Amino acid sequence: MSQAMPTVAKGARDGTGDVTDAAGGHKAAQSRGAVPSQETAASREAAPSRGAAPGRGSDFAPLLQAVKGQGLLEHRTGWYALRIAANLLALSAVVTGMFLVGDSWWTLLLALPLALFWSRTAFIGHDAGHAQISARRRTSRAVGLVHGNLLLGMNEAWWNDKHVRHHAHPNHIDKDPDVAVGALVWTRKQAALREGFARRLTRHQARLFFPMLLLEGIALKIAGFQYLSRQPARERALSALLLVAHLGLYAALLLTVMSPGKAAAFALLHHALFGLHLGMAFAPNHKGMEMPDPDGDRWGHLQRQVLTSRNVRGGALTDWFLGGLNYQIEHHLFPSMPRPHLRLAQPLVRAHCEALGMPYTETGLVESYRQALRHMHEVGEPLR
Repeated sequence: MSQAMPTVAKGARDGTGDVTDAAGGHKAAQSRGAVPSQETAASREAAPSRGAAPGRGSDFAPLLQAVKGQGLLEHRTGWYALRIAANLLALSAVVTGMFLVGDSWWTLLLALPLALFWSRTAFIGHDAGHAQISARRRTSRAVGLVHGNLLLGMNEAWWNDKHVRHHAHPNHIDKDPDVAVGALVWTRKQAALREGFARRLTRHQARLFFPMLLLEGIALKIAGFQYLSRQPARERALSALLLVAHLGLYAALLLTVMSPGKAAAFALLHHALFGLHLGMAFAPNHKGMEMPDPDGDRWGHLQRQVLTSRNVRGGALTDWFLGGLNYQIEHHLFPSMPRPHLRLAQPLVRAHCEALGMPYTETGLVESYRQALRHMHEVGEPLR
């Protein structure tokens, strides 16, 4: 599943955030604080890419210039400051409500709003990681650490490593970790290699997808702790301190308000709803979309990001529920573009794609889930 909190370096300031797959550069960036260095896609797309068809490399440059010309890559720090403050107030209100209700099973009802605002917290961490909030690397990472490690118990360095590779090669079976073999598989070739329980799971993975998301909130925490051993010593110490602080504060809150039994029930329900919400936000983005041929010609930035992504139509409520990720095509083309500018860039991107004869996929929310589930169902069909 695709997910929320990368931290990009100064190379993303042009709004493209295109990254290399060079292991050396990636590891070197991690040693400086798990902030992978990203290439400027504008410079790469202004000239044809190696292995690309003639002229393909220039497809993105006119769109980039148009977006820059309208100021859509300029930061909206004030807008984000208000959103961060509002989200912290909302979280505080839910916690206050827990104390007011006290040691009662009715307190479990507050797991739903807490999960909703935890997802807002994840979306803020995601935007900070993409340098959308501030051009200052330290500021972006500080926001990511607070919102990820401390408030959510999710290791932003792990998320960064995973998510930045996803952005570099979305839906590429060999390079995108989000379509690697895991609990779910995304191609029939992957499905054919499944054995035992995993094979039975793949047969019915479409109908099990949403139930499995109920475990995602806990899985994100576990993966973050596992990643600590791969971090440089100084970075590991800070990450671990904040992750442990989160667990301590979370346990203290629940055990202060409720008996151990109710606290355990609240924690399970809360994390189940949180994982479900995040999964519902990320599932429509790429599942069931084009998957680049690993042996084929290398796509340019525009093709690689547009053809593998799906937008979700909707109004303000959809924008809020999906954290702006419903503008997935625009986000992938310009990762450092502030969230409120994505909808403004959409007409430019759509018109540019139409002029090139390039498919621009946009659908409703329910239809996006249907398409993603249909793809998972078709992948598992040979095993049935």
